Amino acid sequence: MSESSLSRRLATLRDGVRFLSRAVGSRYTPLLAQVVVTRRCNLACGYCNEYDDFSPPVPLADLLARVDHLAALKTASITFTGGEPLLHPDLDKVIRAARNHGMIVTMITNGFRLSRAWIDRLNAAGLQGMQISIDNLKPDEISMKSLSSVENRLGLLSKHARFKVNVNSVLGVSGERTQDVITVAETAAKYGLQHSVGVLHDHHGTLKPLSPAQMQAYETVTKISPSLVHTLNYRLFQKNLMHGRSNDWKCRAGARYLYVTEDGSVHWCSQQRGYPAIALLDYTREDIKREYHTEKGCSPTCTLSCVHQVSLFDRYRGRQNIPDPTTARPAIAVAAE
Repeated sequence: MSESSLSRRLATLRDGVRFLSRAVGSRYTPLLAQVVVTRRCNLACGYCNEYDDFSPPVPLADLLARVDHLAALKTASITFTGGEPLLHPDLDKVIRAARNHGMIVTMITNGFRLSRAWIDRLNAAGLQGMQISIDNLKPDEISMKSLSSVENRLGLLSKHARFKVNVNSVLGVSGERTQDVITVAETAAKYGLQHSVGVLHDHHGTLKPLSPAQMQAYETVTKISPSLVHTLNYRLFQKNLMHGRSNDWKCRAGARYLYVTEDGSVHWCSQQRGYPAIALLDYTREDIKREYHTEKGCSPTCTLSCVHQVSLFDRYRGRQNIPDPTTARPAIAVAAE
């Protein structure tokens, strides 16, 4: 093992210990923040409501201030997202700033703008994980995130990335494309990359039922690429939802999980934008405590794996005795699916 490889492994171990200590040792520290660096995306997938085609990148100074404040809140990990985060010219500088604070840093991308130069910049910045989204073999009006468009980038990542790469696919995008998810999983395995599968949610983050063929594809994919993530997601929430049952759990969005939009405000998640809508730089431990103890009426049929995962540590502690404040407000307007 090379000295640089050993150093990365030791850093990963150190970060993991820090994450667990904050997960177990305190209820009021964020475990994951998803930060939008630009709402703009270079694609226009029919099922997505998390993008536009005109927003400028968030100014670097603003992003650095948000990273600093998340560090002050003792946030354990951060994921940079969009839109398409690789449309931000200074993404690597923001990643480096978060790593300098000791946070675990990952990103989500469609992969279209990946290049050897970008991979080298992300390596140098200390990126630790990348999720690249691929839904089908060829682009269609529902999803443009196709294997044919980015397979050469998977090869580049396999050869040059010093960070972990997970290829993620979504089941339920299109019945005709169900088998494509299996081919994507097989291709990821060919390049030595991990693969995970999610289930499509509507604009409230709730499940769209899977057909028998999609259920079979899900089982096949999890055998091609077995992982702790697959097992955890299935047992935490996917099993019940795929069989038409709701889940009884305590969603800690706004506390353990923060979704920070491009304007710098905190929301429960990407699918429940509109509350609490407080500027991150004004977000305090008191806000975290309030949202930790607040019920979320959307939680029984929620499919957002990241929120389920970070809420797991508080499954049996911390009563939620504050009623859902969003039930009386109109639904937020989002892009059509």
